[in-house]
Amino acid sequence: MGAHGSWNRRSFIGSLGAAAAAITAPLKSFGWTRAPQAPAKLTGLGASGNVYEELGVTTVINCEGTMTMLGGSLPHPEIQAVMQQAGRHYVPIPELEAAAGKRIAQMLKLPQGYSALVTSGAAAAIQSGLAGILTGDNEAFIRQIPDLTGMKSEVIIQKSHRNPFDHQLRTTGVKLVEIETREQLRRAVNDRTAMMHFSNFANPDGQIKVDEWVKLSKEYKVPCMNDAAADTPPVSHLWDYANMGYDLVTFSGGKAIRGPQCAGLLIGREDLVHYALLNNSPYEDTIGRPQKVGKEEIVGMIKALEVHLSEDHDALAKEWQQRLETISNQVTKVPGLSTSYFMPPVANHVPHINITWDDKRIRLTPQEASRILRSGKPSIVIGGGKEGSEGRPGLVMNSFQLQPGEEKIVAEQMVALFRSHSA
Repeated sequence: MGAHGSWNRRSFIGSLGAAAAAITAPLKSFGWTRAPQAPAKLTGLGASGNVYEELGVTTVINCEGTMTMLGGSLPHPEIQAVMQQAGRHYVPIPELEAAAGKRIAQMLKLPQGYSALVTSGAAAAIQSGLAGILTGDNEAFIRQIPDLTGMKSEVIIQKSHRNPFDHQLRTTGVKLVEIETREQLRRAVNDRTAMMHFSNFANPDGQIKVDEWVKLSKEYKVPCMNDAAADTPPVSHLWDYANMGYDLVTFSGGKAIRGPQCAGLLIGREDLVHYALLNNSPYEDTIGRPQKVGKEEIVGMIKALEVHLSEDHDALAKEWQQRLETISNQVTKVPGLSTSYFMPPVANHVPHINITWDDKRIRLTPQEASRILRSGKPSIVIGGGKEGSEGRPGLVMNSFQLQPGEEKIVAEQMVALFRSHSA
């Protein structure tokens, strides 16, 4: 196969398919197409049923949400079953990625000419997506990046949309050009402009909103990407931005979708998704080679979307609100303490509760409250340092990562904490 053929997905898959067929036939006769089943009873690590206790790592009750630092979310049980199936066979990864992208596009009813790529998280989707825009299918560029000689080298971003996640943009070697106004955007576009980037959770902060950003990108004929990593629910966001016309959209797989924590989604134009894959594992000498996503995670991501799309999202939101009300009903019995509810407009768009108190009646700072709850048994992780209405100290939490019954434990621990620090 020639050098170009090694980078052409169709020819690569075709040769792999023929090779796989030749290999699989004799294997089937020996019954080697499936790995041995796991033993019925574990010995060593995991024998107790709690690997974290065995390792001396504290498990926590998660009141903060789908935080990567806490392991994202807990995957649907069905996902574990299909991932186990996926682990019993060998499969050409590019062929699997293509099939997964096709299935996901069908499930989400994406616009004609759109596909998807399962990546190792939303951050990897950002990097690979931009790399694909920069290099196309040019083999020399793919090997060369982040040296952008001969390529476009600038990405336009609103100043209010700068955040730690744009590190993935910078790793490709591009220069980020900050703008604030529409006129600044118009002047910033030039022959070096590779992409316009939008951070979806920052939509309320920038002057140019999510729908206008994509329209301007079409006007200036510049590809645009929307980082919507944590922006489900609502579930419609999985297709809303593609329908708006965004060329690429990124999502985390291990947050509200409850897929594998190490998986993410790049949704977008078929050509750009293909170029992103060429810049990614399993291909060697690429910027994305360290961003390996296994066959198990690819299959698990498809299943996670299938389950997520079939859920009753209104019923889930009602359940999350009821959990917060259970907590509120108990903690508000402590004199000087009050609660209120809200829902963030973008990102972690789920019911939240603000728990505030009169610091003259409860001698406790939010930071101290957060630290004490985290060091307790069981350990409860909740954000400290939030300010409630009228400058009252407070804590903010959501309940959509709580397990059944944990809301009662949280309420009990909070009541004990606040009563013990009452003046």
